[in-house]
Amino acid sequence: MPSSCPKCRRVLEEDEICCAQVRYTWRCKSCFKLTSGFAIPYGKCFMCGGELEVIPGRDLGDSMRFRAIRDAVQFELNSFHFYKLARDKARTPEQRAVLERLYEAELDHLHELEEKYHAHLDREVVELSADEENLLSNWLFRGIRVSEDTGIADLYQAALEMERRTRDHFRKLARELPAGLEKDLCEELAAEEEEHVALLEGELEEIS
Repeated sequence: MPSSCPKCRRVLEEDEICCAQVRYTWRCKSCFKLTSGFAIPYGKCFMCGGELEVIPGRDLGDSMRFRAIRDAVQFELNSFHFYKLARDKARTPEQRAVLERLYEAELDHLHELEEKYHAHLDREVVELSADEENLLSNWLFRGIRVSEDTGIADLYQAALEMERRTRDHFRKLARELPAGLEKDLCEELAAEEEEHVALLEGELEEIS
């Protein structure tokens, strides 16, 4: 029998688990990295070593009413579809392996957004039709060509530039907003993107 999520009220299919699985949420007081899990955190922030604070359950209601979350979802969708379509354009096994990993990482990021902010996406938004993919490909790949001459480092650099632009977007929004929930969301999302930047920088350093 279908039921509804006790937190976001989304209608669930039988035996499906939604937001009810999230037990605790905590945030770093220094870098604003937001993390969710089943246990109360112990120790310091793994990103910057800052002090952690447990965030009591906050009811965002329709989370998509916040510009920060709308922007975050759109940016992640753009990156997800970019890597998915670029993977299909790969000319070498090495390119395909890198783009496959980046594609899977963006899919994980989308799931994290859904979990942390209850921004549930229609599957039609993630799985586009062939015609929609063709239209999107023409827009996403303007001036970009994935060829046999495109090196692995070039692909990582393109990924880094996207993540940095997204991070800087949320940092700018946070500076412009007064204290409050919307500002907190921007700071949290900027910290999320900073983590993605750090991971890609580490991988790029390894292959260089």
